[in-house]
Amino acid sequence: MEIADRCVASFHYTLTDDAGQVIDSSSGRDPLSYLHGAGNIVAGLEKALAGKQAGDKLKVDVAPEEGYGIRHDGLVQQVPRDAFQGIDNVQPGMQFQAQTGNGPLLVTVTEVGEGTVTVDGNHPLAGKTLHFDVEVTEVREATADEQQHGHAHGAGGAHG
Repeated sequence: MEIADRCVASFHYTLTDDAGQVIDSSSGRDPLSYLHGAGNIVAGLEKALAGKQAGDKLKVDVAPEEGYGIRHDGLVQQVPRDAFQGIDNVQPGMQFQAQTGNGPLLVTVTEVGEGTVTVDGNHPLAGKTLHFDVEVTEVREATADEQQHGHAHGAGGAHG
């Protein structure tokens, strides 16, 4: 069976950056399952998996436009230190949910100054080319429930 819309596909993956550093991997965990055509995974990877079958292995390079987007300098902002009330020790790398005019945005602290904190609302992988090494482990028809909910369910039908 080939990966197509209304299928649930499972795959093992290793994601690396341009320098070959591992960013994420399913190694030692269950394969990642997703409902094909529902936008559950980055677009560039979903496109590359279409038509593949269990046992297929592939390497996929995903450009930022089909991954986590290009970087937007406007999403890097300096905010007053007192915007972080109740947090004694703000450190680079910490993540916070900020309320914006466009809804909630996850921001990462990049720099902590005397009176200001620099935060970046870009996805940490924005602007980066993603290098996936993938092995498809299973392809099956999606259940009616999965199609209705728009994502794959784990073993036993539970939400993952």
